[in-house]
Amino acid sequence: MSTEPELLILGGGCAGLSLAMQLAALGRDCPRTVIIEPRTVYANDRTWCFWGTPATPLADLSCHQWSTMMVRAGRRIAFVDCAATPYRMIAAADFYAAAQRAIAANTRITIAAGERVTTAPVKRDGRWQVSTSGGNYSAATVVDTRPAAPAEHGGATLWQSFSGVEIDCDSPMFDPACVDLMDFSLKEPGRIQFVYVLPLTARRALIEVTVFDPMPLAAADLADALEQAVAARVHGLSYQVRRAEQGILPMGAVAAAAPVDAGYVRAGLGNGGARPSSGYAFQRIQRWAAGCAVRVAAGQPLQGHVADPFLLRAMDQLFLSVLSAQPANAPALFVALFGQHDAARVLRFLSDEGTLADYLALIAALPVRPFLQQIPATLQRVLRQRRVVSA
Repeated sequence: MSTEPELLILGGGCAGLSLAMQLAALGRDCPRTVIIEPRTVYANDRTWCFWGTPATPLADLSCHQWSTMMVRAGRRIAFVDCAATPYRMIAAADFYAAAQRAIAANTRITIAAGERVTTAPVKRDGRWQVSTSGGNYSAATVVDTRPAAPAEHGGATLWQSFSGVEIDCDSPMFDPACVDLMDFSLKEPGRIQFVYVLPLTARRALIEVTVFDPMPLAAADLADALEQAVAARVHGLSYQVRRAEQGILPMGAVAAAAPVDAGYVRAGLGNGGARPSSGYAFQRIQRWAAGCAVRVAAGQPLQGHVADPFLLRAMDQLFLSVLSAQPANAPALFVALFGQHDAARVLRFLSDEGTLADYLALIAALPVRPFLQQIPATLQRVLRQRRVVSA
């Protein structure tokens, strides 16, 4: 393994491996690349979901898909027909395996497993010097997919914290045709909390508790709520836990200043890869990785995630501002959003494919007053973020 690669990727998670897969497809045009990854073994520790057709990037890795979703708030229930772009799930084990196969097929990419970055990268004599627990590296370009800052209060408008378990039940308990996208029946005063259920079979499901809150929450903070959520669905019957997963996603993260050097690129979940209003990141990361490969093939420098258009950023931030200011109204807002006549508009919006007509329809489906109250502060925040990014 070279200690002087052309490209050094810090972090072999979703973003780092997605980039490596795209670069591997370039064959001999792939830059000599080393991925620094602390893990020695990849576990089936998470899932990624998105709406897509068979032509959507990596849709062939989907292990499950659903054509119907439900959002529930009290007696109000919105059923969403997403048959045109089913809700798809990729298991981490399948994604990691596909990535490792692609990397193994190109000798110009290697994974330095079990290594951690030990010092901040420094540029010296035109190359980036990076020290790890396994040695020292010198690279022309660095792609850093590690979080730019720790998850803490003030680091985002809201944090999406979740904890879940995949369980097997002794009896049929679930409708495998319908996803419980947001079930607000498990209430917690002062914060936005809902249950998310992916039914894999009639007896097996992934059940998660998700919280939107200014404070990031650890799995231990959600343990009681998760226990209640599971109990409400198994009705006292026995079940077995197959695995657990948890995470914290930024929603409307405070913008970080753009790197001062074109040879140092930040990317991934905590660096613009996640959609602010939803936390969905998988397909955004795939588009970024594909774009990077195109740039490499054209002899151009790599770049981070391109900022969303101003109108989209403003709408995301406005929605988050309303949720933050009035968390008790969140269940009604989400039911109204997904319960409108043309649900395809919502799915396009959440998938970064919305049109101006979609934006206007979504605005019309929501109550006006809460959003009008938040417009001045939202515009100030969005403009401030734009100035920081361009500084």
